[in-house]
This record gives sequence, structure tokens and C-alpha cells, in this order.
Amino acid sequence: IDDKEFDIPQVDTPPTLESILNETDDEEESFILEDPFLLNIDNTDTHSYDTSSVASSDSGDRTHLKRKKKLPDSLSLHGSVIRLSLLKGISAQIVSAADKVDAGLPTAIAASNLIAVGTSHGLALIFDQNQALRLCLGSTAVGAQYGAISALSINNDCSRLLCGFAKGQITMWDLASGKLLRSITDAHPPGTAILHIKFTDDPTLAICNDSGGSVFELSFKRVMGVRTCESRCLFSGSKGEVCCIEPLHAKVELRDHPITQYSLLAMASLTKILVIGLKPSLKVWMTFPYGRMDPSSVPLLAWHFVAVQNSVNPMLAFCRGDVVHFLLVKRDDTGAIHVTKQRQLHLHYDLINFTWINSRTAVLLDSVEKLHVIDRQTQEELETVEISEVQLVYNSSHFKSLATGGNVSEALALVGEKACYQSISSCGGQIFYLGTKSVHVMTLRSWRERVDHLLKQERLTDALALAWSFYEGKAKAVVGLSGDTSKRKAVIADRMVEILLHYADRTLKKCPDQGKIQVMEQHFQDVVPVIVDYCLLLQRTDLLFNQIYDKMSENSVAKGIFLECLEPYILSDKLMGITAQVMKDLLLHFQDKNRLENLEACIVHMDITSLDIQQVVLLCWENHLYDAMIYVYNSGMNDFISPMEKLFKVIAPPLSAGKSLTDEQVVMGNKLLVYISCCLAGRAYPLGDIPEDLVPLVKNQV
Repeated sequence: IDDKEFDIPQVDTPPTLESILNETDDEEESFILEDPFLLNIDNTDTHSYDTSSVASSDSGDRTHLKRKKKLPDSLSLHGSVIRLSLLKGISAQIVSAADKVDAGLPTAIAASNLIAVGTSHGLALIFDQNQALRLCLGSTAVGAQYGAISALSINNDCSRLLCGFAKGQITMWDLASGKLLRSITDAHPPGTAILHIKFTDDPTLAICNDSGGSVFELSFKRVMGVRTCESRCLFSGSKGEVCCIEPLHAKVELRDHPITQYSLLAMASLTKILVIGLKPSLKVWMTFPYGRMDPSSVPLLAWHFVAVQNSVNPMLAFCRGDVVHFLLVKRDDTGAIHVTKQRQLHLHYDLINFTWINSRTAVLLDSVEKLHVIDRQTQEELETVEISEVQLVYNSSHFKSLATGGNVSEALALVGEKACYQSISSCGGQIFYLGTKSVHVMTLRSWRERVDHLLKQERLTDALALAWSFYEGKAKAVVGLSGDTSKRKAVIADRMVEILLHYADRTLKKCPDQGKIQVMEQHFQDVVPVIVDYCLLLQRTDLLFNQIYDKMSENSVAKGIFLECLEPYILSDKLMGITAQVMKDLLLHFQDKNRLENLEACIVHMDITSLDIQQVVLLCWENHLYDAMIYVYNSGMNDFISPMEKLFKVIAPPLSAGKSLTDEQVVMGNKLLVYISCCLAGRAYPLGDIPEDLVPLVKNQV
């Protein structure tokens, strides 16, 4: 594409993309488009590299992949979001192929329903989902002629593989039969390496990008049984070298999306981003110059369909350096394509890879080989994991075109120092990382895995907090929850109940047998309120006052702490009803602890139906808890006169005899006056209102 020849506009004239990038952000996302998992690593020969801290109880020999948290509480908030696993079967066979058939070192990877690994001696090893080696394509003889495999691409139905080579050749293979279908030697200028080769959603159309910075469209045809390949130059490297290309791919369920008819292609040169349509005819829809930046930073492009304002459209993430731009691409009713800016993501590190794992979550790799899991909508960093031990393969030699004499620009060679485009491939919600002797796969843990991961470390409070965030719908990077809200909540609540019962058992089992009573009290004070809190949040008082309370009653200290931690919930009216047995135990416990004021405060907030009224009245009278006594008479029996009579009988004799009242009697007299004034005003004492139908009767009796 020549700017002058094609008269390329800056987006829709007159506005430039820069002006679009300053538009207000009206984004909202109502649901997440989830990819199904490709490789069930639970059922294959894998070794899970735990991404938790080195103190993890199940870390074993996995501690070399260490977590670095951006925020001190990020692990508590989100748990371990990702799981990085070594694919032992594939890794072993890569090493074996290097030894036994002189395959050379791994150089490129492409993942679909099959996993293809290219080597430095020109072979392509094809593995199935069980990590079994299905095909070994090519030969070292061809490798000696073509050089290393520098790029790979598998088409949508997993029937074809394209291999690009360091010396510029391209081959196409039938993945069912292992047959070589095409050897393409004239698709682009000789003496340049293939940096990228990508199938589009049209199986007859692919795109390649060479180390000269040029981009070519490859059209595959079959005429009279003869397979051909026609090449068309889309962008000449003499106009500014392209070093990254990304065609828009749509999953099967989105193939009918109106934007797919344009066969969009994003390209990143050393100076600008372009989005072009290959169909129905070549058209440039957007260009955007980078501006000033570090010349060694790697241009990155990544498409994903996202739901914004109740419609699903492709979003392009592009970045170079430490800023990620998100552009939403839409088609209007006239057939024109419009690009609107979403919020930029500003980072504190230099990026070398950006991969969507679903429409809301992205996994970023920085130049010191740390993975960053980012929630796109909130821009929150959920987890950071070092992967230096993966020994990631870099594509530097191909960007320098060493196999053809190094005839590339200094600018492209500089970018190539950090280029790892061909070492990272994503499919079906999984990301594959190619190391010098291994392949690793990264997946998002399911919600249940994340909770269980914390449980294995005996971090039960964090596990409950994380489960509750799933329950409330506030968790990030959620995988494995389906159905409507009520169904999701029911599944999570069941798991939380299991954890709460386990927590109660564990707390009793781990109670210190010896030592000061304060140590035992502190042990239970750290745990019991948490259990009570989540039982009430889940509205499971049945669980709280039956199974949990029965367990706590096995230990007198635990039982006491349990009863005491009910107080704030009662006072805040979050806990109105209590079983008769728990209520009886609560009254006795507060009485034994001489916490009568606390007890009185609790009684006036309780549902009287859960109380033994005679027992409570006697208790209140004996301990001078007049507010509580009045409340029980009023609320429990609709009796507004008896409390007045009881109080009056105590203070009347000394008054009639002309004697002074004791301090206690003065308090009672004041209570009586306040009570009478409340009754005359139609209000109950100490709180609430007298039922309307009783107001006239009460006033008359008073």
C-alpha cells in the first residue's frame, strides 16, 4: 500500500484517530464472551507450575515461578488467577526429536485443535490434544535449503498448516494426511525471512510479512487439479517496514457478524498502525501514527470480539512500549467502518506480548519476562508471575534475517531483539509459551480452582472472601460459572457452606490444648466471627444455629466467643431471630460474665418469639434490667400496664411514707415517667411504636 497511490485517509476525514482517542468513554460490558478450553490439562501428562508464593504448602519443586503482587492484598482479593503448566509430553518429544532426528531447537508454535512446533532445522512437529506426536512434517534436507521455520499458522478447521522459513520459502501441509500441498518460493522478494504468516478466516486467503517489512496477500487456488498461489503486495517495506500483522478472526458463532465480510487486517509498521479491509476490495479504514517512543519497543496487535452497550463488535488492542490502546471497530448501516477509542491502559513496564484470554481479561508479558493478568474494564492487575524459567524462544535472528545475510534495516533489527511473536500462541482460552526445551500452557483457573487453591494453603478466610466475591458478581477473570444469577449463587453458596463446616471443624481441631485462656480465646476470636458473618451473609441462620453452633458447643471457650460475637449483629438488627436454645445460652452466658448492660441492649433488639418470656422477665427484674423488662411485656404480650404497675409498686411505698428514694428507686422513677410519656405519645419504650389499635386503650389505662 502506497500512501500517495491509494490516497490513504487519516481515519474518517476530517477527524484523526488522535481526536477520536480523546472522546469520552461510554463503555459498558454486560457479559463476557468466553472461549472453551482446548486442552484439558487435568487429563493429560502435565506438571502444574504453581503461581502462588513460595510458602504454599503444595508448591513442591514449582517455587521457581514466583508471584509478585502489585498490591499487598491482591492475592487475598483474587486468589491465584492463572495456572501455568508444563506440557511434559510435548516438551519431552521436542528434546527427543532434537537428539534422535536432528530436528534442531524449537523456533515457532501455533495452537489450534492441534499444536504445531517448528524447529531450527526445518521440521514441523504436530501434536494432538493428548500431547501425542501425530506428524513430523518436512526433512532436515529441506531445512538445510530453506533454513529454520520462522512462522507457523493453522487454518480454522485445522486441515492445513502454513510454514514460513528463515530463507523466505513457504510450505503448505495437509494435517490429516501429512502430505505437502504447496511449496511457495516466489510470493515475496528473495533474500528476506518470513516473520509472520497468518491464515484469514477465508481458507483460500493468507497474509505474510517478511523481513523487508513488506506484507503480501496469498491467494490459494486449484485449477484443473493444479494447486497455485497468487501473491499481491499489500504494503511495501520501502514505505515503512511492517513488523506485525493480525487478521481479524471470528469464532463460528460470530461468522455471520456483518464486519466479517470485510476480512479486516491490522498491520503495525515502525511508525504507524493500519487497519485495512481485504474484501470486497482493498480499502484502508484507519491509520494512526505512533508518535515518539523507544525505538527498541515491540509493536503488538491483538483482536477480540467484546460486548459493549449490548452489542458485540471487534476490539483491537495495539501497543508499543508501555501504553495499550483499545479501539472498538463497528460497521454502520451504510457499510462504513468506524473506529472509536476506549480507555488507554498505561503501564509501568515495557511490553513484548499482548494476548486476550477472554473478552475481559488480557495477559501481558513484559521485557523482563513477567506475566501480568489484567482486567480490561477496570484496568486492575490481578496477578503477576515470573516465567523466566520457561526460557522463552525469541525471534531475533529472523528479524535480523541472518539466514539470508542480515540484509535488514537497523530499526527492524533493533525491534527484533525483543520479538517473540512466534513463541506465543493462543487458542480456546489458553496461551501456549514455547521455550528452548519445553512448551508451557497458561489457563485461567476456574472459580472453584481459585477457591480450592487457597484452601490447600489453609487460607480459609481468603477462600471465603474470594467465594463471596463470586457470589456477589464482583470477581474478576471468572471462569466456570454458567446459568442465571440465582443458579450461579446457589452453586457458590453450596461450596461456601462446605467451607464453613470445614472451617469450624478445623478451628476446633487446631485449638491450643495448653496455655493461657487468653490464647484460646484469641484463637477462636480470629475465626468464629468470620464463620458467623458468612452464615448471615448467606442468610443461613439454620446452618449457624444448628450444625455450626453444635460444633462450637463442644468447646466452652468457642461457645462463649460464638455467643458474644452475635451481639453486634443483634444490635444492628441484622439478626432478629435466634433459636430458643441459643437464646437461653446467650442469656446465661452474659449473666455469668456479668455483662448485663450488653444483655439488656440485645434483648430490646430481639424477636420476642424466640425468648422464654417468663425466664427473661425474671432475669430482668432480678438484675434491674428495666428497659428489657418493659420491652418484653410490650412486644411479647402487648401488655403496656404491667411494667408500669411493677415499677410503681416499688417506688410508691417510700413516697407515701415520706421517705427518700434510694438511687435505684430514683432510676426506676425516672424510667416510669419516661415510659408514661411515651405511652401517652403512642410510642413504645424503649423503641418502636404501640400498635394503632391499642393506643386508645393504653392511653386510657395510663
